[in-house]
Amino acid sequence: MFDSAISRHIWYGARSPGTGLRVLAGIFGALSVLRRWLYAIGLLPRVRLPVPVIVVGNITVGGTGKTPLAIALVEALRERGYKPGVISRGFGGNAREATRVEARSDPALVGDEARLIFDATGVPVAVARARAQAGRLLLQGGNIDVLIADDGLQHYGLHRAIEICVIDGERRFGNGRLLPAGPLREPLARLASVDFRICNGGEPKSGEVPMQLVGDSAVALTDSRERALRDFSGQRVHAVAGIGNPQRFFAQLRATGIDVIEHAFADHHAFVAAELGFGDALPVLMSDKDAVKCAAFAQPGWWRVPARAQLPADFFDAVAQCLHRPA
Repeated sequence: MFDSAISRHIWYGARSPGTGLRVLAGIFGALSVLRRWLYAIGLLPRVRLPVPVIVVGNITVGGTGKTPLAIALVEALRERGYKPGVISRGFGGNAREATRVEARSDPALVGDEARLIFDATGVPVAVARARAQAGRLLLQGGNIDVLIADDGLQHYGLHRAIEICVIDGERRFGNGRLLPAGPLREPLARLASVDFRICNGGEPKSGEVPMQLVGDSAVALTDSRERALRDFSGQRVHAVAGIGNPQRFFAQLRATGIDVIEHAFADHHAFVAAELGFGDALPVLMSDKDAVKCAAFAQPGWWRVPARAQLPADFFDAVAQCLHRPA
């Protein structure tokens, strides 16, 4: 992954990428288009599972809010009578075979996002490098009529019924260039082929569905006590974020009036206790995604801040309606 300072100045800043990066981006783009075309004409195989698959993904590097949206989709589909399961690549985990996520699953094995989804929803969750294998594992247990793939918009080896692309409403698409000259995994034209474009924060553009991440409570890692996040207003805290866009988490805390000492880590960072020993008695606030990896060595005064995705109800109605389309 690109150095965060370089990506900030080139991808999302005024600094122009050099000739070498632009050439590499051209090669990356050509290979991306070729790969998708090979899947489209059937030269590369695509697996079709016996239940519809909803893919939640993005076309940019870094966090855009896919996992909170996947959790919200699970809840909305259950309310509408569906029996969803979730499949994931298991990023941050080292599972080599398709693996079901359980209450005691180690995030180092199954990945932090998969464990977070299981903890938040309780629905069947499985991880595998090939998502189809994860789907087959879940379907062996029955009682699932729709699968949600957390991430995987570019995983064309799995046939999908619905594609949902999540967009960072504030950073958008940066300089609009492909990797490594910019943050794009695919050309912007890819957006025209997805079923739904979700704008997380910022100002939605035409055709985009607005989404807001709401985090108004804090839950103690040691005993699950809950308190309002505003209770920390005016206090100085250590804020820990090993997510795709740590600044979003820090800004959320500051918007609540909290005095933040930032501790940004790489996405999917594998924490050890010593990294959170800051030598004082200040509270430590972290994202839900980080908390699942820190729970095993949690200390008093450590709190997680759950983030809920809020979207219009008619969006979920539209997703459910799309599930009735002919395959």
